[in-house]
Amino acid sequence: MRGLARLASEGITVSMKKALSAIFCLTVAVFSAPVARAQDTNLIDVFDDWSAFALKQGGKPVCYIGSVPTKSAGKYSKRGDVLFLVTHRPAAKANGVVNFQTGYAFKAGIDAQLIIGKTTYKLFTEGEDAWAFDSKSDKAIINALIRGAQMVIKGTSSRGTETTDTFSLKGFTAAYKAASKACKL
Repeated sequence: MRGLARLASEGITVSMKKALSAIFCLTVAVFSAPVARAQDTNLIDVFDDWSAFALKQGGKPVCYIGSVPTKSAGKYSKRGDVLFLVTHRPAAKANGVVNFQTGYAFKAGIDAQLIIGKTTYKLFTEGEDAWAFDSKSDKAIINALIRGAQMVIKGTSSRGTETTDTFSLKGFTAAYKAASKACKL
């Protein structure tokens, strides 16, 4: 959490610190497969509404960017943290993998919809996560994120509750470039 203390001293807002804290905690959990520990995760920098991070997993670099929604809508009574990530794992040749963590279990067999501008992409769902169907879809989504101003993701919970999460794309490109550079891509 040293990075958050530094950000606080540089005048980062409370809401941004909460967002960074959520991203940090969730990504530590995501990457906590046996080897990653909290002290291995480093904030590269904050780029408006997106943050870039790097860590070592099994001695190999993993770099990712993340953001939290600027707006969430739906008639839900309880929901966990919501987060969108793009991850590079160069050693596994898995670069630019998009992932939406929704804070609830998705309804089985129902795809999530990711909307940028007038284009809608389908994401397959599993548990609390949604993913692009393949690397070609990942690349198309990333290209749209670079060109876009806003992303909307619609999903349906296992209880049938429909949700809509809106993300600002301000800072996406700079964060993506920083994470790519950190992983030497």
